[in-house]
Amino acid sequence: MDNYEFNTTEQRLLNDFQHSFPLTPRPYAELGKQLGISEDQVIHLLRELQEQGAISRIGPVFRPNRVGASTLAAMSVPTHELETVAGIINEYPEVNHNYEREHEFNLWFVLTAPDTQHLQQVIKSISYETGYPVMNLPMLEDYFIDLGFSIQWK
Repeated sequence: MDNYEFNTTEQRLLNDFQHSFPLTPRPYAELGKQLGISEDQVIHLLRELQEQGAISRIGPVFRPNRVGASTLAAMSVPTHELETVAGIINEYPEVNHNYEREHEFNLWFVLTAPDTQHLQQVIKSISYETGYPVMNLPMLEDYFIDLGFSIQWK
């Protein structure tokens, strides 16, 4: 992705609909109308962007623990295994995103599940499958952070 140059339509698709995604029976048709392309072209572009790693998913963001259960988790993983462990974690549909940090606990991720019991099962499964303990950091106080951001194109 580092050398990929997004065309104007891709740039608008990635940037313009982070907020106010159309809540209609055919949202991709509405996006297409606004972009001047067909619904099928929007769906095709989104699939390509996902395959290229530009996006991981399209979906709503709910406040933590309003729908199901969620937690922040962290792991301490040797640098030479970080990519492998992150790949294992990414296979879990309960993982919203994960990221590397410069710290002893260098791999962080957010988990969501239908309930606390399922959440705990996923944490145990990740720990077992990776061979590294997962530190569970449940939310104690709710702060809203807008996850949208304006992309600066070169």
